[in-house]
Amino acid sequence: MMTLLTRDGVSKLVEACTYPLTGIGCVTRVYTDKAVFLLGPDGARVRETFGCTLEELQAMVPVPLTAAPAVEQ
Repeated sequence: MMTLLTRDGVSKLVEACTYPLTGIGCVTRVYTDKAVFLLGPDGARVRETFGCTLEELQAMVPVPLTAAPAVEQ
């Protein structure tokens, strides 16, 4: 599990990586303090949120988000 935001409030979930990658496509699920994200060819889907709504979460990250079926808040 990781924090979604840096100390400066910047999202760690980004559209494109800036560092060299060693395992492209290996990650399909990300667990953070704010939500569980499912990553796939259709983008980032929110599986579950913790203490925030999908709209509040979208305001925190620069990546388009959609709700996975039966998103839990």
